Amino acid sequence: MCNNRFNKNESGPAVDKTTVVIVTLVAYKFLLIGIGLWASRRTRDEADFFLGGRRLGALTAAISYASSASSAWTLLGLSGAAYALGLRVVWIALGSISGMLVAWFWIGPRLMAHSRAHDQLTLTDFLAQASSGRLRNAIVVSGSLIVIATFAVYVAAQFQGAGNTFSSTFGMGMTESVILGAVIIGVYTLLGGFWAVSVTDTVQGLLMAFTALLLPAVALVAVGGPAGFVEGLRAASTPEQMDWTGGAVGLVAIGVVVGSLGIGFGTYGQPHLLVRFMALRDERALLNARLITIAWYLLVFAGMCFVGLAGRILHAGLENPETVFFTLTGSLFPPVLAGVLLAAVLSAIMSTADSQLLVAASALAHDLGLGGERRRMLVSRLAVLALVVLAVLVALYLPEAIFSRVLFAWNALGAAFGPVVFLRLAGVGLRPAGVLASVWTGFILSIAFYLLPDTPGDVLERVAPFFAALGVLWASSRRPAKP
Repeated sequence: MCNNRFNKNESGPAVDKTTVVIVTLVAYKFLLIGIGLWASRRTRDEADFFLGGRRLGALTAAISYASSASSAWTLLGLSGAAYALGLRVVWIALGSISGMLVAWFWIGPRLMAHSRAHDQLTLTDFLAQASSGRLRNAIVVSGSLIVIATFAVYVAAQFQGAGNTFSSTFGMGMTESVILGAVIIGVYTLLGGFWAVSVTDTVQGLLMAFTALLLPAVALVAVGGPAGFVEGLRAASTPEQMDWTGGAVGLVAIGVVVGSLGIGFGTYGQPHLLVRFMALRDERALLNARLITIAWYLLVFAGMCFVGLAGRILHAGLENPETVFFTLTGSLFPPVLAGVLLAAVLSAIMSTADSQLLVAASALAHDLGLGGERRRMLVSRLAVLALVVLAVLVALYLPEAIFSRVLFAWNALGAAFGPVVFLRLAGVGLRPAGVLASVWTGFILSIAFYLLPDTPGDVLERVAPFFAALGVLWASSRRPAKP
């Protein structure tokens, strides 16, 4: 069994190691804030603040999309799920990857062209298209409220991940850790808007990819290579953890697989991901970004699944499975490299939180029109600050597992907005009343199934709201009359 190098009970040298990690993290955070200052010079108007003037290149679009989609739930939540669930975690990873493929091959090219043709800056603009009067106001308000409420939960999960990072490494209290992470994220998002978010997300995404390559490689050596991994995993796991469906059979097994793959449906309604397609520079950037995103996803998701499984061999009996990343990092690496890898966790947290803060700001300033034309930039920045405070309060006073909290927000957004995205981009004529009914159907059912007892694979929570909303929308759509 490997010894944790960050054991607070060690003598003097442990303090020196902790100091090295702190210096590494502080330097990294100053780099991000510096990017925010640089980006602030390129942010002149609303289009720059929310979409970077639609000038996003392939590398920035791909890596910022990938890192924003993954967040702390991939490095901490997915590795923790692999530690707890065993081999069945592969279906969760495949669900996320399948959602990404559909988004980049089908949604991306259509949304890029559609948003330009209709001069749309936000997903709410897209939802309210071709509507007017009270129905338009109802759609805009509904979409904005759902975004703000859901992102408060989502961002809180990221802050909670930051709290876990500092707590596991330095023994800081959760309150201080959450507030520190929130301040850093808020500062550079306020400074540079979309440019700051996209460029910092790219730096953070590359660091996450480096981590997903290095940590599994070193862990593989530590468990004795491929043969040692297979043998050790069998010895450290229960029969259910070594089964691809967790020991389930028949309809229950189908529920486990479908429910896990159903995570992909959430991808189609994530505002902070869809805006990347709206901000792309041109079709060539889209094609190149697609390939980069696929490579990133395969590397990071496979790497984190392996980290969780290897953690069962090297550190059996962890009380909190979501700390397996920190435990392996502390036991396998010297302080400087450990600092870099811990920075990767904070990268995952910030790359999602900053994007969501920006989208929530756009909901208040652009979609709801608060502050009028002349004060939208000010209102946007105040909205970022307000959501930071709200998310901090949720993280501190309504604690919950990162994996659970993120999946709820992910499913709710996907069910509320995904059906509208799909049918409108497919050329189906949508009635505004149907859009409004579909949005609320998906969102309310997501809450209801989240509060009900779990089903195998949480299939009801992850699949039923999406298809119920899709059915409502399809039933109310305009279709050509039969000859």
